[in-house]
Amino acid sequence: DHEEVGSSSATGAGSPIIADAVKRISHALGAGQNEPILYNRAVQNSFVLSVDQAHAVHPNYASKHEKNHGPKLNGGMVIKRNSNQRYATNGITGLVVRELARGAGLPPVQEFVVRNDCGCGSTIGPIISTATGIRAIDLGCPQLSMHSIRETMGTKDLTHGLALFKAFFRDFSNVDQRIEQ
Repeated sequence: DHEEVGSSSATGAGSPIIADAVKRISHALGAGQNEPILYNRAVQNSFVLSVDQAHAVHPNYASKHEKNHGPKLNGGMVIKRNSNQRYATNGITGLVVRELARGAGLPPVQEFVVRNDCGCGSTIGPIISTATGIRAIDLGCPQLSMHSIRETMGTKDLTHGLALFKAFFRDFSNVDQRIEQ
């Protein structure tokens, strides 16, 4: 809640709401026992998909993208990275999503990397991860003209996104276990 105004509210991503929910669920699954170990395991085994849109290379502003990181419409889902941690993605969370996409037979996941000399917004991904310790990744469908009156995206990317989300719910545990070995 309240992402567009910074997520700093009693119910926003920066509030204790997510951590409290995980604690309550852990408590309920522990048959009412106060089990800090169960909560810690829940956090360690959890993974947040912070999904928004991603900036595709706009033909009029191609120079705003890193040369080797230019997402294209209908090219598949996009992992978003920022060296200043404005996005939650790290090496491990990126690997998890790449493996999910590969296992589902989807196109290789594209990359959006913010240039160092350009500003960058943020998402709830790093806010939730910081507040809870839960692993997170920022990703989305590539889109032109974000926040404009004529936002444009490819129809194939919607299908790729849906397939990736289904793969996440179906295969995440197996992929996560393989990576940890």
